Amino acid sequence: MVAVDTVEAKLDQARRIGADAGVLAGEEAAGQIRGQTRMGLGAELVLDLVGADPTLALAAQVAKPKGAVTIVGLAGGTLPVAFGQLPLECSVAIPYWGSRSELMEVIALAQAGRIEPEIERFPLEQAHMAYQRMRDGQLRGRAVITPSAG
Repeated sequence: MVAVDTVEAKLDQARRIGADAGVLAGEEAAGQIRGQTRMGLGAELVLDLVGADPTLALAAQVAKPKGAVTIVGLAGGTLPVAFGQLPLECSVAIPYWGSRSELMEVIALAQAGRIEPEIERFPLEQAHMAYQRMRDGQLRGRAVITPSAG
């Protein structure tokens, strides 16, 4: 698994929790990612957790023929789907969530300690701070906004 981000500290975090490699986003990223794949053919599966134009363009560049691009991020980018825009027979999916059985698998992985989400909690009054930290790329993991204890 290859993680891509604009912040080196987040790549370090990705490696700590299981990524085989980390690549800084930029002009060299596609080549570096392909270099991590078997014979440079590209990624079997690309999970775009951002969904912005630059990340979607990178996804199209690094997916392999007969691979898959899954867009999870909600940044509102566009992925051109046309002959020559994506590798041949590459599928594109935009799931909102998975099936009930997939949810049970994720819960079982968490219970077994195989995945450990990193969470920063913010009281409702500081929701604006959580969004600002997200925009600035300063969140560690996920932000969780909790109701006030009032």
